[in-house]
Amino acid sequence: MSAKLERICAELGLSPSAAQIAALEHYLGLLQRWNATYNLTAVRDPEAMRTQHLADCLAVIPPLQRRAGQGRLLDVGSGGGLPGVVIAVLLPGWDVTCVDAVAKKAAFVRQVAGALALPNLHAAHARVEDLKTQPFDVVTSRAFASLADFVALTRRHLTLAGAWMAMKGRVPDDEIAALPADVEVFHVEPLQVPGLGAQRCLIWMQGRCPGIARPASDPGAQGPHIPGAVSP
Repeated sequence: MSAKLERICAELGLSPSAAQIAALEHYLGLLQRWNATYNLTAVRDPEAMRTQHLADCLAVIPPLQRRAGQGRLLDVGSGGGLPGVVIAVLLPGWDVTCVDAVAKKAAFVRQVAGALALPNLHAAHARVEDLKTQPFDVVTSRAFASLADFVALTRRHLTLAGAWMAMKGRVPDDEIAALPADVEVFHVEPLQVPGLGAQRCLIWMQGRCPGIARPASDPGAQGPHIPGAVSP
């Protein structure tokens, strides 16, 4: 089975170590076993999980790597740890917290962190608006809420120089239009997910500086600075 995962990674331009591939396979096995009892995801078939969950989340790794090599990341409404667990495995420089309002889902991510020996993966059982923690450099979500609700619920958890990274299917033009005036979409990034015949994209957002209009030629207009950032 690891050969299939290796092919998915290769198609995405990723070169994970054998240990990282093994960790992802172990995670997939844990997800299947826990799902039989705790209903972590509606996807039951192991091969469908590999494509719809692992490949889908692996597709965000290259864009996140281009934004920064390290930092603090919050995965909101993480469910079974998607994409947080995948990010923690592939990008050990990122300290990842997965938050979910459902206790059994947070418990699962905590179990994964122990089973895979991931010191950079943490689980929090809370509603994100009630979460008490230091702010994050990137706040992400996958099938969590509309962009406006996502921003409203997580605004206080983002550093001033941070960015929201929302995983979406088709480009949500209506949701983008409904964002508050002080939040700007600075990049819409199409994603190609191996084996998945559906549209996927990342919506990158940041707080808009009041009274400052940055031209496209301004390097700062390409997005916020994140500590450890690397050039695309």
